[in-house]
Amino acid sequence: MPIPAKFRGRLSIPAVAAPMFLVSNPDLVVESCRAGILGAFPALNQRSSEGFEAWLAEINERLARIERDTGRPCAPYGVNLIVHKSNPRLQADLEISIKHKVPLIITSLGAVKELVGAVQGYGGLVFHDVINMRHARKAAEAGVDGLIAVCAGAGGHAGLLSPFALIPEIRSFFDKTVLLSGVMSTGRHIAAARMLGADLAYLGTRFIATRESNAQPGFKEMIVATHADDIVYTAAISGVHGNFLKPSIDAAGAPLDAAATTKQLDLDHEKRAWKSVWSAGQGVGSIGDIPTTAELCARLKREYREAMREAADEFAEAAAA
Repeated sequence: MPIPAKFRGRLSIPAVAAPMFLVSNPDLVVESCRAGILGAFPALNQRSSEGFEAWLAEINERLARIERDTGRPCAPYGVNLIVHKSNPRLQADLEISIKHKVPLIITSLGAVKELVGAVQGYGGLVFHDVINMRHARKAAEAGVDGLIAVCAGAGGHAGLLSPFALIPEIRSFFDKTVLLSGVMSTGRHIAAARMLGADLAYLGTRFIATRESNAQPGFKEMIVATHADDIVYTAAISGVHGNFLKPSIDAAGAPLDAAATTKQLDLDHEKRAWKSVWSAGQGVGSIGDIPTTAELCARLKREYREAMREAADEFAEAAAA
């Protein structure tokens, strides 16, 4: 299965630390990449395009220094761009990304052929978030290099499809990189994603509960304390369906209308809503601590390799029987 050639030899395991709104920052990105896991952040986590460019310069300088000091390559990094008319910074942030030759652009809420071509023109890759087959086919037609299947149980604006349905259907027509998002919290989950047919696992919620993440302390502690049945899928918070931590909804006194309908996306409203009501995926039940990113990545690598070794051993036994 096609892990991009530009990533080969630079990833310690097939995993991405997903870009998370108001959470991901240079420390989280750099420490993930240092450990061989692709780190990413949303451009809009900086208040201005100038601040976004400063983060890119910092990340590039820190990763280059690590590579000089260790003699080993770091994993590549990525930036999430919201491709939607409510994002007035899209063109400016895209031009900055092109200027700094960001290795991976992760697009959400719109797959545009011209943007894809501009990124591929400098040698970058474009992965796109999808929650259903209609989105997947439109993104494939735009020429993206990878599709991120955001399945049931994922944090943020997740879909409702099971990965057992969405991954094989995407595979039936898309021969490039496929990523699986949704309840990816352990190394065994990463191994399961590979067994299902994904090339890379896309982990978000697990990286919120790390020391480097920009999440509020109470947010991290809530992730450790909650379970899958504490996650609510609703459009009542931001106007777009997503998974949220019910204890944060209760604490904020936010109205929870199960019948809420999806509204037009408004990024300003979205940012205000997510500051006090926190989004997370159903994988919270597998999260029991707040380690450093380095400690978490080491654990994920160990768990992944153990799971893959067990699977290989069982296959060998079955073949010999």
